[in-house]
Amino acid sequence: MAVLELLQYDFMRRALLAGLLVGLAAPVVGIFLVQRRLALIGDGMGHISLAGVALGVLTGTAPVWTALVAAVVGAVAIELIRTRGRTSGDIALAVLFYGGIAGGVVLISLSPAGTPANLNSYLFGAITTTTPSDLVTFAVLAGAVLLTTLTLAPRLFAVSNDPEYARAVGLPVLGLNLLLAVLTAVTVVVSMRVVGLLLISALMILPNAIAQLLCHSFRASLVVAVATGVVVSVAGIGTSFYVNTPSGGTIVLLAIAVFMLAALGAALRDAVARRRHSMAERHHHHEHGADCGHTAVAHDDHVDYLHEGHRHAQHAGHYDEH
Repeated sequence: MAVLELLQYDFMRRALLAGLLVGLAAPVVGIFLVQRRLALIGDGMGHISLAGVALGVLTGTAPVWTALVAAVVGAVAIELIRTRGRTSGDIALAVLFYGGIAGGVVLISLSPAGTPANLNSYLFGAITTTTPSDLVTFAVLAGAVLLTTLTLAPRLFAVSNDPEYARAVGLPVLGLNLLLAVLTAVTVVVSMRVVGLLLISALMILPNAIAQLLCHSFRASLVVAVATGVVVSVAGIGTSFYVNTPSGGTIVLLAIAVFMLAALGAALRDAVARRRHSMAERHHHHEHGADCGHTAVAHDDHVDYLHEGHRHAQHAGHYDEH
């Protein structure tokens, strides 16, 4: 009944579809960012996208497109700085963070109408703000991200995992890195109405962190990350509708809860595996007796037990091996 109630509202249908798109696209791009140890790059893209949103508000242009242009330009700039410049990756990211958000604040202050009432919807997400035209735009962008990423997944994985090897076998490392940066920027813009510019990085990273706890292969990790992204996005939007909270924060808190459960499950799994290994290592502590299951062999004035090819005899609280 709750699901049917949600689907009665046009804005909720749009929000759930947008959440589905975000849940699919964000983890697919995020898995390569995790491989490259660039978990926070989405935050930088979000900050510079804020400057694009502010520019759209100031000029009366659709904020989605100005945010997309700003994010793509920023993504290319940061990748070129990291690759060609002397500035370290951390410093380049810091410049992106602070420059983007400072530019956004200044541009918003120049708007004749002042700070728009719906600015929070871009920063933290809001389920009521996705318009039909936004949904079409997001669907096209998300489709392009998924198609490009999945088509080039082996090459992107090679470049992200071992750039020197990728360069040695002739892959265009810089070009693929630039492409990944652009895909990240597009994903940030697709997600800004649902998750928010300040929180989108969490949806790129957390599903992949969960997958890494549970899986041991790239393909399995990707499947689990995408499934997790879709579930927390759709469930978070539904929850935010009922408890009247920002969709972005609700989605991220739900993802964190799933991560904590996965971490607990992985810890318990590892503990059981260690216990089993320890028991196997200490097989000589096995208590032999009439019902232990090992063959008893008479030996002089005592009995030996055949255990993994060895003969064990009880003696003063321990077992001698013959």
